[in-house]
Amino acid sequence: MGMEREADAGTYQIGTGRPPLAVGDLPEPEEVFDAPRLGPKQVVTRVIGPSLIALGLSIGSGEWLLGPQAIGELGWTGVGFVILVSILLQEFYNVEIGRYVLATGEVPSLGFGRVIPFYIGTILAVVLFYLAFITGGWASAAGASLFTAVTGDIPGDEDLTTTRWLAVLLIALVFVITLLGRKISRTLELVNWVIVGSILISLVIATIIIAPLSAWLDGLEGLVRPALPPEGTQATQIGAVAGFAAMASGLNYIFLGYYRDKGYGMGSRSGYIPGLLARAEDVPAVDPVGTTFRETDDNSRLWSRWFNYLQLEMWIVFVPGAIIGILMPGILVSYLAERTGEAPTVENMPTYVAEQLQAEGFSDILFWWALIVGFLVLFSTQIVVFELLTRNMVDALYGSSASFRRLLGGDPRRFYYPFMILLGVVISIIIFQAVPVRLVQWAANMSNLAALVMPLLLMFLISKLPRPARAPWWSYVILSLVVLYFGFWFLNFITFQITDEALVTF
Repeated sequence: MGMEREADAGTYQIGTGRPPLAVGDLPEPEEVFDAPRLGPKQVVTRVIGPSLIALGLSIGSGEWLLGPQAIGELGWTGVGFVILVSILLQEFYNVEIGRYVLATGEVPSLGFGRVIPFYIGTILAVVLFYLAFITGGWASAAGASLFTAVTGDIPGDEDLTTTRWLAVLLIALVFVITLLGRKISRTLELVNWVIVGSILISLVIATIIIAPLSAWLDGLEGLVRPALPPEGTQATQIGAVAGFAAMASGLNYIFLGYYRDKGYGMGSRSGYIPGLLARAEDVPAVDPVGTTFRETDDNSRLWSRWFNYLQLEMWIVFVPGAIIGILMPGILVSYLAERTGEAPTVENMPTYVAEQLQAEGFSDILFWWALIVGFLVLFSTQIVVFELLTRNMVDALYGSSASFRRLLGGDPRRFYYPFMILLGVVISIIIFQAVPVRLVQWAANMSNLAALVMPLLLMFLISKLPRPARAPWWSYVILSLVVLYFGFWFLNFITFQITDEALVTF
C-alpha cells in the first residue's frame, strides 16, 4: 500500500509486528520548545538536552575506566585509534536511530518490535540491554570513589563491603532524583548540564596543569594516527574499550528514546514519562503507538529542521564531549603510568589518578579534585544507567500490552517507581559479586553483541519511513560497518570465554 492511500486512511504501517502508526503533521520546533524563535541562546537552553544525558552515560564507562586503563597498560598506539573509530561509528549509528524516533515518535525498543512478529524484536532489545547494564559496575565504582573522597584512603580488600554499601546508597539517591521535576528526562538534562559541564571543564584545566606538552602530543597523535595495537595484544584486551568508547556501541538505542520525551519531531505527539510530583491531569498520556507524518512540502521542510537539530546534538555536543572525555583521562593516566612505572589495573582504576597524584607529591587540591571528579563521572553514569533500565522496561511493556496499560490506568508511573525499587535491590545484590571494572567490561562486550543484531533491524525500519525521512544509501554502508567492527570485538570476547584462547592477537 502506498503512502498516499495509507495517509488517507489515517495510518501508516511499518512491518507486521505492531499496529500501524497514526499519521499527522510535524510540529514547528518553536511550538514544541515554547519560543517565538530559536536563536543560538534558545537552542542551547531549550533544544539541546538528550546528548548531555548520553555524555553522562558515556564519560563514566569507556572514558574514565576502560579507555584510560587500556591506554595506561598498553600505550596510545593503536588503542587511541580504536577509540576514535568507535566514537565516529557510534555517532552515525545514533543519528540513524534518532531518524526513526523523530519520524515516528516511537522509542527504538518498540520500533524493533515491528521487524520481527510477536514483539520478538522488542524482547530482544530489552534482554540485550539488561544483560549489559544490570551488572551495576558504575554504582560499585562510584562507591569506591565516594569512599576515598570521604575517608581520604584508597579502598583495599578489607573495604570492599563498605564501598559496596555506599554504592547501594547512591542507587537510592538516583531514585530520589527521578522524583523531582515534571518530566524525568528534563530533570536528567539539568543534572547532567551541571555534572558533565563541570567534569569536562575541570578535566581540561587539570590536564593542562599536570601533564606536559609531550603527553598531550602523544595523546593527540595516538587518537588520530591509524595503527594496530601493540604487538602481542589480544583483541579481547581492548574489545571492551571499543564497546564503551563514546557510549554503548550496539545498545545506543537505549538513550535515543529521550528524544521522544524531549518532543523532537513526531515525539511531540507521543507524550512522555512524567515525574512522580507531576499531576496526572497536567501530563499528556504516553501514546503506545507512534505517529508519522504526511509527505507534504511543509513536512519535508520541517523534517529538515528537526533532523538538523539532531545532527547538531550529535556533532557539536556528543562527539566533542566524548573525545574530550576520553582524551583528558587518557593523557593523565598514560603520563602518570610512565612517570611512576605503575600501570593501572582493573582493581584500582576507579581511584588510580588520585592515588598516583598523591604518591607523586602533587598538590592536595589535585588529589581531592581527582577523587571528586572520579566520583561525579561514575555517579553521572549510574544515574543514567539506572533510569534507563527502568525506562526501557516500562516503555516496552506499556507500548506492547493493552492489558498492562489498563492495569496502570494509563499512568506508567504506577509501574515505573515500584519497578525501580525492585531493580535497585537486584543491582545491589549483583554489585557484591565482582570488582567494578570487571562488571563494566562484561557490560561493554554485551553492547558489542547488540551491535551484531540491532543495526540490521534498524536498516529495515529506516528504509520504510516516509520518503523525506529515509536514509541515504551510505547510511546502510556505515551501519554494515558498525555490525562488522563491533561484531569483531564480540566474537573475540565470546571465543575467549568459551576456549580460554584468543581468537586474534595483533
